[in-house]
Amino acid sequence: MVAMKLNQTIMKCVAVAMMGGCSLCASGQQLTAGSIDEVVGAMTLEEKCHIVLGRGMHYNDDDKFPGTAGSTFPVVRLGIPETYCADSQQGLRMNATRAWDHRDYYPTDFVASMTLASTWDREAAFKVGQGIGNEVREFGLDWILSPAMNLIRNPLCGRNHEYYSEDPYLSGTIAAGYVRGVQSEGTAACPKHFVANNQETNRNNNISQVSQRALREIYLKAFEIMVKESDPWSIMTSYNKLNGPYAVQNCELLTTIVRDEWGWNGMYVSDWNAGDDAVAAMKAGNDMLQPGQDKQYEAILAAAKSGELSMDILNANVKRILEYVVKTHNFKGYKAGNNPDLKAHAQVVREVGADGIVLLRNNGILPLTGKRIALFGCTSYDWISGGSGFGGTSIGHYTVSLIEGMRSAGYEVYKPLIATYTKHIADEEKRLFPEGRPPFSLLPPARADEKQFTADELDAAIAASDVAIISLGRKSGEAADRSEADFYLKEGEQQLIKAVSEAYHAKGKKVVVLLDICSPIDVASWQNQVDAVVCTWQGGQESGFSVADVLSGKVNPNGKLPMTFQIKYGDAYADKNFPANVDDKTLGAMFMWGYDKDSAPKDRQPEANIDYTNYEEDIYVGYRYFDSFGKPVAYPFGFGLSYTTFAYENMTCTVDGDLVTVKVNVKNTGSRAGRNVVELFVAAPNSKKLNKPEKELRNYAKTRLLQPGQTETVTMTVKTSDLASFNERASAWKTDAGLYTFMICSSANDIEAQATAKVKAWSQKVHNVMKPNVKLNLLRR
Repeated sequence: MVAMKLNQTIMKCVAVAMMGGCSLCASGQQLTAGSIDEVVGAMTLEEKCHIVLGRGMHYNDDDKFPGTAGSTFPVVRLGIPETYCADSQQGLRMNATRAWDHRDYYPTDFVASMTLASTWDREAAFKVGQGIGNEVREFGLDWILSPAMNLIRNPLCGRNHEYYSEDPYLSGTIAAGYVRGVQSEGTAACPKHFVANNQETNRNNNISQVSQRALREIYLKAFEIMVKESDPWSIMTSYNKLNGPYAVQNCELLTTIVRDEWGWNGMYVSDWNAGDDAVAAMKAGNDMLQPGQDKQYEAILAAAKSGELSMDILNANVKRILEYVVKTHNFKGYKAGNNPDLKAHAQVVREVGADGIVLLRNNGILPLTGKRIALFGCTSYDWISGGSGFGGTSIGHYTVSLIEGMRSAGYEVYKPLIATYTKHIADEEKRLFPEGRPPFSLLPPARADEKQFTADELDAAIAASDVAIISLGRKSGEAADRSEADFYLKEGEQQLIKAVSEAYHAKGKKVVVLLDICSPIDVASWQNQVDAVVCTWQGGQESGFSVADVLSGKVNPNGKLPMTFQIKYGDAYADKNFPANVDDKTLGAMFMWGYDKDSAPKDRQPEANIDYTNYEEDIYVGYRYFDSFGKPVAYPFGFGLSYTTFAYENMTCTVDGDLVTVKVNVKNTGSRAGRNVVELFVAAPNSKKLNKPEKELRNYAKTRLLQPGQTETVTMTVKTSDLASFNERASAWKTDAGLYTFMICSSANDIEAQATAKVKAWSQKVHNVMKPNVKLNLLRR
């Protein structure tokens, strides 16, 4: 990254001040929340052109906060301090040690995003955000570059570990909880990547071609919900182009829709080195470009001097930046103690990690009663707490292993396998990384191949254990998407499951599979060989404890899938428009083209799903497709088993003006205490004829811990406007009058109770913007 040149005006000011005075400082104007307009007026043009750019990435040991993403430009004479930002969806990413400092700076490694979304719990999202916001403050920074909240359009997207769901309502509400939590600590949140940044392949140049309807109903809707429910102080624009221009340079997107229609007035910041025209970004309303480049400064300065860039626009950009600055810890003079309550945050991680675990299959083996266990699979000994890249696992102090977690719950772990796997993984480490493992990687580092066992080795393990636990792992990262092959089990994984299952079943013992994964994988081809399947996702630093809490029954599993598990890759309509099989050499070249566009071959022809991606599935993403077109799935959106059972009784549905209120009694009819997620889907009248999804998630709630026989009345509301579809011809949101069906569901495929309500028509005209610049062959019912 190119560091910004020192502001010569400020340097001159400092020099003159040392000799007794400076005309620029004579007014004594200082920044306060009430003096922003005056300070903007007092700034020089050069200062304005600097403050809309970052100050480079802070990766040197002598930086104030080494290992962090960057900072904003200070203007000391006007009381504008430097403010500091850090990456990571799962916590504060920065170096754990600093030069000439005996202290350590280990932040908490919180749960990965799909784990959080699987809780279906707004309060859990708030607690995670609050913990992260607190650590940003207590470690002396101001701004966390999260949450990432792009829709999970495809199971192979490289950054799915950072994202929440295939559904915009679930994504938007979980993100809103996270943002509220972060900002409750006085720390700025930065939801990202805005918008339709749904693949990593050629992410700096790819054009997402999306219909106005899909953009409004699916991709923008998640951000709209988040904005209106949490009012983030900043939003990060994405790398990709959208229906033509780069998102960072798209005025219709940033200003017309978000500022004019949604009423948001916060600060936009670019993703790091996004876009190709700094002046266009300023005009579009993207207030700050990070990490800042000398050529951007020169371009903005020249455009402002020539009149190409209006001073009204530049001043508005600067004003929004200062409105952010005056809220920050450093502006307020907060004295960071470098001592956040890490113990309390670890407890949040453990609890949320357990609540985000999803029980997919259970043939009576769980919760575990036998106390002797044999752990198979390399992942059992090399647990994945989160993803790679800047938004993946923060640099945490530790990750609780599965062995430690199970032992803490009173289980005896078969020791010979520990020794065998320790040696095997060490040997694989030498094979895979002969020069040593890299300290940081955007892409997930290679993982050990599975070890196979002889019949005698298996017999010994069976004799010494009551149950076998096999762990399978998948890790993803930035800059590339996973391949189609990674959706399926590797040959060694298939062989391990087959051998262990057959051997244990022959002796009347059972097998549990744990899925320590970053996104859905194939389960349909092998799950009938085992007795239980538990999707643990990636639960951060306390993972071993969280998993043990669920397997032991200390915590009754209450997570629900935030995305569909399809049977085969290719089953989803969107799969045909995704770069699932791009070779590594091409991926590497495209990554470099993204940062050095002049290096790309001049005669290269655009390729589908690489240079442009047509979202031909339109609104039929995830369960909206499988449900509406009657396609079978391995596990549906919203699915998750419990160790107890629930009944849904006395559902009512009442209409008062534009508000529909749904109530239902949820009763624990089983023998164990547990929590339950209540999912409210709504079906519009004549949905097929009107090309609408079969049903859509419109609200959800989570009960308290219900004892056996205990009942809770759950109340959820839906506005008439929430039921609207986007009509492209009219450029308006419209809710058709008619009889709507409100469904209480335990998954997208399982309706537990339903009622109907007559809804009045509603409509709202919006701007006719963001049209795709190609004709799309869109899917219709």
